Amino acid sequence: MPPDVLRDAAGGDALALARALVATPSVNPLLEAGGHGEDSIARLTEAWLRAWGFEVERTEVAPGRFNVVGSIGAGGAGRTLILNGHLDTVGVAGMTVPAFDAEVRDGRLWGRGACDMKGGVASLLSASAALSRDEIHGRLVVALTCDEEHASLGMAALVESGVHADAAVVCEPTSLAVMPAHKGFVWLEAEFRGRAAHGSRPDEGVDAIEHAARYLVALDGLRERMSARDPHPLLGHGSFHAGTIEGGSAPSVYPERCKLVIECRTLPGESADDVVAEFQSVLADLPGLGGGAKITRGLTRPGTEVDIESELVRGLLGAKEATGQPPVVEGMTAWVDAAFLNEAGVPAVCFGPGSIAKAHSADEWIQTFEIEIAARVLEAFAGEFLKADS
Repeated sequence: MPPDVLRDAAGGDALALARALVATPSVNPLLEAGGHGEDSIARLTEAWLRAWGFEVERTEVAPGRFNVVGSIGAGGAGRTLILNGHLDTVGVAGMTVPAFDAEVRDGRLWGRGACDMKGGVASLLSASAALSRDEIHGRLVVALTCDEEHASLGMAALVESGVHADAAVVCEPTSLAVMPAHKGFVWLEAEFRGRAAHGSRPDEGVDAIEHAARYLVALDGLRERMSARDPHPLLGHGSFHAGTIEGGSAPSVYPERCKLVIECRTLPGESADDVVAEFQSVLADLPGLGGGAKITRGLTRPGTEVDIESELVRGLLGAKEATGQPPVVEGMTAWVDAAFLNEAGVPAVCFGPGSIAKAHSADEWIQTFEIEIAARVLEAFAGEFLKADS
């Protein structure tokens, strides 16, 4: 990385920060063999925050996996605001652009993590650097977490540490829209039991894969019922799809077992137990399986939302207008770490540069002007939010 980029990054320049972050590999090691993890990027961001006057803790959440949490301001009876981003990225296999060159070309920053979400981290860091130059009313917390791309170990540890704030902004790529609501998900494992037999003996064999196929067809009725419900004003309807299917041992053998994993994307307020019950009811109504099937709930993450009329949402929209940006509100279809904060009683919304469509892509990029705009919006919002009485 050229010395001038590192110099400008240390001074809080948004694009320079983004370039320095992209040039620092932080591939999640649980997603790709040889992934660097967050050690190097945690040290880099820790140094910046300390230089800007923040009190900083770098915490090892798991071996080689680090959170960086910096705070500045008197706090006390004043407000606390969290600006959050994750430090890890997905893997680089199959990329069609250099992953870590941090090249700026055609008004875009290219490389792994440029969009998801080092552009957003750069914006919040730039805003924090600018805010640190003046007296901060209340307390500003910069929370940079690990492992969001796998199991959210970093955010889980942050919440378990007892962190509290009056509001939080999670700087995921939203194309500069304010996103106060996001979907959750429930993974369901449906296992079907058959009876192994020679392929020439239909009188002896029971086809577990056929049972799974019949179940998938029967789920069309559930999909229609879900689509007929009143839509969420920002998120529309829930949805589901078959994620993986495995079964059988050879073409000439009736399959004894078939396992189907379904992902159901849920709306705020929908419980995982109710989702499981709906999928179980379809199975119960399907004749001819002879009890040879069961559904087990897997990983679950809740959908959450913040009132669109809340001070947090209105404040961000006002900061956007003050910086010449349209006050756009949309829903985040993906699940995000904001759920942990909302569940812990910290109202959290998503706002950041970059399009979610470019996240994890082979040619990942972000518009450079969005990084700067997001930084200035966050600076304006945080300054006003922290000035107000708690």
